[in-house]
Amino acid sequence: MCHKRNKGTAKIGNRIVKVDKCMALLIVLLNQNPIVKTLSCCCGHGKYPPSIVINLGESKIPLEIISGEPINRKRRFYLKDKDGFYYIPETRKGDN
Repeated sequence: MCHKRNKGTAKIGNRIVKVDKCMALLIVLLNQNPIVKTLSCCCGHGKYPPSIVINLGESKIPLEIISGEPINRKRRFYLKDKDGFYYIPETRKGDN
């Protein structure tokens, strides 16, 4: 996990996408499975838990695979907190 915003890249098919450096290999490995399509990811940067949003197979509902929570949006999965860190609200249901 990166403790700062640390961008890297991952090759997904013929595309190069921006991801947190510490997540790049995991995202590449996930996307080697033909039924997985990664939509978004973040390592949490020491403040939030890591998150990876995917579509699985023909599913039209995105899934955050670490928490197992479905995300009922097609895009804009993350919100930004007052410090500029991004998180997915559905994965923080038990937080105070």
